[in-house]
Amino acid sequence: MPYDALSEVSDDALLVLFANGDGDAARMLTLRHAPRLMRVAGRMLGDLAEAEDVAQETMLRLWRIAPEWRAGEAKVTTWLQRVAMNLCTDRLRRRRTVHIDAIPEPEDGQASAMDGMIEADRSRALQMALDQLPERQRQAVVLRHLEGLSNPEIAEVMDIGVEAVESLTARGKRALAAALAGRRAELGYDDG
Repeated sequence: MPYDALSEVSDDALLVLFANGDGDAARMLTLRHAPRLMRVAGRMLGDLAEAEDVAQETMLRLWRIAPEWRAGEAKVTTWLQRVAMNLCTDRLRRRRTVHIDAIPEPEDGQASAMDGMIEADRSRALQMALDQLPERQRQAVVLRHLEGLSNPEIAEVMDIGVEAVESLTARGKRALAAALAGRRAELGYDDG
């Protein structure tokens, strides 16, 4: 199948194509899902190199199970998010300390260096606050508020009920607000 035509093909169908030897199907699935996996893992781990490793390992696991994939039992996106979260959890449990100093400042094309410094400070402050959250709250907050997943999608990824997701995100937001309280001016949010 021509590569351009694959952009309209469902994830389930792409997995079947890949299982039958279509390398373009694998590339299309990677283009669709690896960026989000890296963002989520980066937020969970605070380390872009580790996030890349998690995204690669998640995709490798998808390739391994492709021949046995049963369409309709689970969404590919949900399966990928769950595997990525589990890999992040494993890495966090192996850590003794959290290292967030390795997060590079983003190249965002802002008009001024000051804007870039303020945005980098905000990102670091958010990452530091996220790192202080309990793991399940961090997962729920990252998936809901930074990745835009719906509560039912998060419930499926985390294998919990929607009410539990709502509780985790609410507690996580309160904890983030408390961790960042008193820093509005320092982070450039106060106008005067």
